[in-house]
Amino acid sequence: MASAGGADRSPPPRPLVFAFYLTGHGFGHATRAIEVVRHLVAAGHEVHVATAVPEFVFTAEVRSPRLRIRRVLLDCGAVQADALTVDRLATLEKYREAAVVPRESILRAESEWLSSIKADLVVSDVVPVVCRVAADMGVRSVCIGNFSWDFIYAEYIMEAGYHHRSTVWQISEDYAHCDILLRLPGYGPMPAFRNVIDVPLIVRGLRKSRSEVRKELGLEENAKVLVFNFGGQPAGWKLKQEWLPDGWICLVCGASDSQDVPPNFIKLAKDAYTPDVIAASDCMLGKIGYGAASEVLAYKLPLVFVRRDYFNEEPFLRNLLEHYQNSIEMIRSDFLAGHWKPYLLRALTLRPCYNGPTNGGEVVAQILQDTAIGKECIPDKFSGARRLQDAIVSGYQLQRAPGRDVRIPDWYSLSETETGAASTSKIVAIKETAAFRCFEDFEILHGDLQGLTDTMDFLKSLSELNRNNLESSEKQYQERTAASVLFDWEKEIYIARAPGRLDVMGGIADYSGSLVLQMPLREACHVAVQRNHPSKQKLWKHTQARQLENAGLAPVIQIVSFGSELSNRAPTFDMRLSDFMDGEKPIPYEKAREFFCQNPSQKWAAYVAGTVLVLMTELGVQFTDSMSILVSSAVPEGKGVSSSASVEVATMSAIAAAYGLNIIPRDLALLCQKVENHVVGAPCGVMDQMASACGEANKLLAMVCQPAEVKELVSIPTHMRFWGLDSGIRHSVGGGDYGSVRVGTYMGRKMIKCAASDLVSESLTSKAPVESDCHKENGMDLLKSEAAMEYLCNLPPHRYEAAYAKDIPEVISGDAFLEKYGDHNDTVTVIDPKRSYSVKAPTRHPIYENFRVETFKTLLAAGSTDEQLSALGELMYQCHNSYSACGLGSDGTDRLVNLVQEMQHRTTSEGGSRPSLFGAKITGGGSGGTICVIGKNCARSSEEIVEIQKRYKAATGYLPILFDGSSPGAAKFGYLKIRRQRS
Repeated sequence: MASAGGADRSPPPRPLVFAFYLTGHGFGHATRAIEVVRHLVAAGHEVHVATAVPEFVFTAEVRSPRLRIRRVLLDCGAVQADALTVDRLATLEKYREAAVVPRESILRAESEWLSSIKADLVVSDVVPVVCRVAADMGVRSVCIGNFSWDFIYAEYIMEAGYHHRSTVWQISEDYAHCDILLRLPGYGPMPAFRNVIDVPLIVRGLRKSRSEVRKELGLEENAKVLVFNFGGQPAGWKLKQEWLPDGWICLVCGASDSQDVPPNFIKLAKDAYTPDVIAASDCMLGKIGYGAASEVLAYKLPLVFVRRDYFNEEPFLRNLLEHYQNSIEMIRSDFLAGHWKPYLLRALTLRPCYNGPTNGGEVVAQILQDTAIGKECIPDKFSGARRLQDAIVSGYQLQRAPGRDVRIPDWYSLSETETGAASTSKIVAIKETAAFRCFEDFEILHGDLQGLTDTMDFLKSLSELNRNNLESSEKQYQERTAASVLFDWEKEIYIARAPGRLDVMGGIADYSGSLVLQMPLREACHVAVQRNHPSKQKLWKHTQARQLENAGLAPVIQIVSFGSELSNRAPTFDMRLSDFMDGEKPIPYEKAREFFCQNPSQKWAAYVAGTVLVLMTELGVQFTDSMSILVSSAVPEGKGVSSSASVEVATMSAIAAAYGLNIIPRDLALLCQKVENHVVGAPCGVMDQMASACGEANKLLAMVCQPAEVKELVSIPTHMRFWGLDSGIRHSVGGGDYGSVRVGTYMGRKMIKCAASDLVSESLTSKAPVESDCHKENGMDLLKSEAAMEYLCNLPPHRYEAAYAKDIPEVISGDAFLEKYGDHNDTVTVIDPKRSYSVKAPTRHPIYENFRVETFKTLLAAGSTDEQLSALGELMYQCHNSYSACGLGSDGTDRLVNLVQEMQHRTTSEGGSRPSLFGAKITGGGSGGTICVIGKNCARSSEEIVEIQKRYKAATGYLPILFDGSSPGAAKFGYLKIRRQRS
């Protein structure tokens, strides 16, 4: 990046006018802006601050006639439901109200205001629209920040508000008009900005010494002092005296006037100067934001943080804090229950070591002054590489895999000189020489590696944990620290492996009883499980403290999930097994779902720990031992390739092996479906779990989902090949589109059953036989079977068209359906009376899809001709179009399928050249995710797949992930039983 140092510090020829826009999100942006404003005002310039932050925040710090405050709201930041949770949909809705709907009036009003004050430079932290205003006026603009709102909002859109996706594109486009981004430490990806200058931390300076502050507060010099600071979001938590270690004092920031605190807690005045309080304390308990992070780094104060939900700035600041040994995480349940002591005592052992500059306010002010008078900044020769790096990390963050060991790459936060080719070569050499040594650490007591390189890599990661290099000087991640003390290496560890799957045909018709064809992928999830008597279980310190508080040893579950470092997913989870019990019985699934939803950052644990509850409930298994579980998955999340099923199947397989449970693969898949349907709350069918459990490498699992009957394993003919291409648009079976289509399908089934029942009744009451054309050849038995139909796919297309299609409505409201039909008889979805549901397309899809899949399977055994491949491809195209008719398509998957079609027809029209690719379709639950492509098994096909990837990236900026290859399912893999080799 361009350097902030060495700037010409000659004064400008005249006083300048700066328009300084601040985002409406919290006070953190304001406190760092104050430091910049202070230096600009001191240099004789005029600063106009446009913000929704109260005026006193600025005037209390900077008293000058050259500072002007204008109250205006041009964005909304993130709407917080409470001090720890962002309301994603409310945020998107409020941003729409604040910045999207009134956009034209904002552009006019801000242009007029900037003209009226004769602004020399527009500064933004980090309001998007003003960059566009400045560009339209010909005024330069500079942004200051460690994140941008397009990155923050992108995940909100995928999870909660896809219809707001145009908002993110607009924000990115606005940012692209900015001349320079002054990027602060702890930054996240900001690929919209063309030119970047890295600047030091902006930190407020101290006004009083540690001794002065303690004296004013009546604190002894040797007292242990904790700062309790959760920003400007009063939460009304009831604090208790016993939550602190003996002799400790807690200083509470932002307490309300009505809040009562125990005698060892002191409420600070609302205008208390936080930097002085921080410097006079021994550690802080709070959430991670830029203000807290910068000040604890600067003043070397250990931070015990509680993770915030759905704010994507946090992982990058957390990475910065961990790098300088400045923080530890407190699990939210322990925070709310008052189990603070082990965390606070652990914090005192940290040795914060940040040694970077903290004069960012001064440096930024100088750059702003230089930019305003037209000085050119140092050219950013690394701009292209930096934007590519940002895009890569954006991909890691927004398309991350649950449990996968993906971290913020070191090269992202280091300078280019520290990430040269030599260091990469060194890493590769180490891997090559260590490839076999890692297996010597363990005896493989049962099972076979089967030549699977990902299993070898997983054993290598266990070996590294076993060697426990955590005392080295290299940065360690919380998940690896926790995993290194998870197992007793002298005892047996059980390892299972379950792959993701590529949905070749069948897809969402699975819950309607269709035949489906699924291919297990090369990418898989590994889970390691160890059981121990509670008295011998290795416990994390906070778990141990909780055990002691409960006066007795009880079996616990401790889980570590690799791959949390770039997300706001907590890397660890622990619970007592008794939490799954209600007296002598397991708790209901609904109660378990509520339990896991209490803390969104640990909701992922439902996929893992939920398997334990299902085994207790469905099989009556009694778990009396404690359980340690390590999850590491390479199946990407949100791609429609069954990342969740692979986690569930691998976890249950490993637990079954550790506890000697003999569960046949089909039953295991059905049990895992219960985890997803009832504990997680996602209304999926069973094909994902069946493919992951029962599949075999290079074969299609042919299964009739009634509920889960494997017909056969169909070998993929050697002349053809299947690929998966990811669109980059996140898919979720828990999303509204998937659920509403399922509801519509079950509504259609109920309508058909009622219509058939009515025909039966009419036939019985009528003296004359039914003579309609539709029923001449169909007797009473056929109508009775249709009236009792359990699976919609058992209705042939010709019967649907002849007897029922004309009476199925396109759309029906929930209340109208409930009034006429009572219920749709689906145990995993609920009809919303106030919502309208598409019915005709969701009803038609599974009926025709089952026919298409049957035809597809038959054609696979035909001769190896282009006509065969063309027919198979046509069936896939029809399936894709049917998904779109149901409302489960997406721009990205449509674009990819169109590129396959263009490639196919281009080769056909090139004068005798035969096509290599023949068809494609959206997969799984639709609404994004991955497409499946069929083609010849030849080099040309692979070249055309690469060309499609490149063309898609050129059009969208996203390079699709390629899924190529297959591997055995969990049953075929079996399990490994390992133990550290005894010398």
